[in-house]
Amino acid sequence: MTMEIAKYDYLIVGSGLFGATFAHLATKQGKKCLVIDKRPHLGGNVYCENIEGINVHKYGAHIFHTNNKEVWDFVNSIVEINRYTNSPVANYKGKLYNLPFNMNTFRQMWGVRTPEEAKAKIEEQKAEAVKALNGREPQNLEEQALTLVGKDIFYTLIKEYTEKQWGRKCTELPAFIIKRLPIRFVFDNNYFNDRYQGIPIGGYNKLINGLLDGVDCLTNCDFFKNDIDLSDNLRIISGDLRLKDHWQDIADKLVYTGAIDEFFDYRFGKLDWRTVSFNTRIEDTPNYQGNAVVNYTSHNEPYTRVIEHKHFEMFGQQVYDCSKTVVSEEYSTEYKSGMEPYYPVNDDRNSALSDQYRTLAAQEADVIFGGRLAEYKYYDMAPIIEQVLNINI
Repeated sequence: MTMEIAKYDYLIVGSGLFGATFAHLATKQGKKCLVIDKRPHLGGNVYCENIEGINVHKYGAHIFHTNNKEVWDFVNSIVEINRYTNSPVANYKGKLYNLPFNMNTFRQMWGVRTPEEAKAKIEEQKAEAVKALNGREPQNLEEQALTLVGKDIFYTLIKEYTEKQWGRKCTELPAFIIKRLPIRFVFDNNYFNDRYQGIPIGGYNKLINGLLDGVDCLTNCDFFKNDIDLSDNLRIISGDLRLKDHWQDIADKLVYTGAIDEFFDYRFGKLDWRTVSFNTRIEDTPNYQGNAVVNYTSHNEPYTRVIEHKHFEMFGQQVYDCSKTVVSEEYSTEYKSGMEPYYPVNDDRNSALSDQYRTLAAQEADVIFGGRLAEYKYYDMAPIIEQVLNINI
């Protein structure tokens, strides 16, 4: 299929926050965009599924937080953000601790009542860890963390949780993964230091639908497998050609948010990822765990955390007005072909390999690579939106 004039200014591969925000801003500037997504829904990993009247974060908990007022105002111009404050709880062998590490945590762990008492305890244990190194630098994550927070916090709240996340012992993980561990000597369970945080009222689908209002979109359309018939109301077709082979016939420019190594047909080899899976179920109770996020920090449970989704958007009596609840156990696993890639692996091999792919990407004059997969870099949601706001479209 060949067209003398490209129908679209931008073909956008992926309808997550990067792609949807780009499409919104480009459309406001009079550009014509086509957004495609290989999944059966729009929104990427922020997509919510409504179960029992509850917006379930299908791909894991997403909590919007930022210090950037421009980003905050932009998102609120699409959908109002509620007052949810992220205050996770850790469960270690049945005992509960507040997170992040703060005076509530230290009181639960040691019975201390003042910041001075807590500081003295932590400094004492940090000094033990430094002494054990005999003057050498920490060689792995375990040694590094012990020098930052001491043995009690490390063994109770970090070690086994981290090993479940990474599928490796802390002694086998590089020290640089943990450069610092924030410790607060105040009674404050607010996980983030950002000025603004919350969840879109009505769920993230309202944000995505608002961003993509008036934009042509196609789901179940794989850039690497499918083709499009532009002459018949954007019909997905099967044939010898893939969109990847002739996207220039569809649009002047490409915005690509998929995996960077796949775009280049794995020329230098495949990048490694960590991924997560979920066991989601309905519980016949209005309030299962009393908090949106509970981390399980021992090996006694195979999952890393349990999410109770209603607490992101329901508060006070609203929790009990909804007679059932939905919980998701989250499991961290090694990525295998066919799984959803979530987190880049920060080791020497993948750092070098991703740099090679980024060098290739920089040579693609009419392609914008953006987002976690296309940049092989972990992003929170707000920095993604900030990045798109700063692109000269």
